[in-house]
Amino acid sequence: MATTWTHRDSNIRKTWLLMTIFFLIVMTLGWVFSQIYGNPAIFLFAFILSFVMSIASYWYSDKIVIAATGARPLPDAEAPEVHNIVENLAITAGLPKPRIYIVSSPQPNAFATGRNPEHAVVAVTSGILKMMNRSELEGVLAHEMSHIGNRDMLVSTVVVVLVGVIQLLSDIFIRSLWFRGSGDRDRGGQAQVILLVVGVVLAILAPIAGMLIQLAVSRKREYLADASGVLLTRYPEGLASALEKLANDNTPMTQASHATAHLWLDDPYQGKKKTVGWFAKLFMTHPPIEDRIKKLREMGI
Repeated sequence: MATTWTHRDSNIRKTWLLMTIFFLIVMTLGWVFSQIYGNPAIFLFAFILSFVMSIASYWYSDKIVIAATGARPLPDAEAPEVHNIVENLAITAGLPKPRIYIVSSPQPNAFATGRNPEHAVVAVTSGILKMMNRSELEGVLAHEMSHIGNRDMLVSTVVVVLVGVIQLLSDIFIRSLWFRGSGDRDRGGQAQVILLVVGVVLAILAPIAGMLIQLAVSRKREYLADASGVLLTRYPEGLASALEKLANDNTPMTQASHATAHLWLDDPYQGKKKTVGWFAKLFMTHPPIEDRIKKLREMGI
């Protein structure tokens, strides 16, 4: 029986909300700095960039992520068990079978990306194929299939592109201030000084706000995908056991980046602390893995 994806419409709305927030942040930055420099072309540039990147993040975000991680298509003949598991899960979930990719990395990990189930991708690392038994691998792949069914992989993939653009623009604006002569600042008067201060504050806070949105979205989606994945396999211990192995693994991943870290099944940056405070959790790409294991083992399935 196909699984009902109750959070699908909510995640689609979140995607458009994130794109709107991104558009407003970039437009605000563009307007403030066009006033500081007295150049309307800056505002026009911000408008065009925000529009183009919003469209690109929706249509091409999966290709951007695949390129960023160095993933390649995984042929059926190379890993028939993976294809068999994914196909069975897709039938159970009532979803089309996604394209399957592999990342050549010894670190055990996986991610899902794509704008919708018809254009979805599930990627696994070579390390996870070597480390996991079938039930654990099934739990991992069910987790990733749940991202597709819940449509939250679109939210997270879009965030990769949009947050990156905000950080780039903020960095450009901050660096550009160093090239302004002191005479330009002095001639601006009090209004110009105020705008300058506002611009600096916005340029600093905008990427921080984007990052916090990115992290909050990631933590919530991982808990949801854990639970949804268990509904597909009816076996919580498979994913719980897989997460235990991930928790005990400290293999680095050279393909990881801060822009894509939240997409992975587990934080690709190793050396994770066993216990973290509430403030530290604000800056984590994933919920504590021990909490995820505990929740899985508390599920009455």
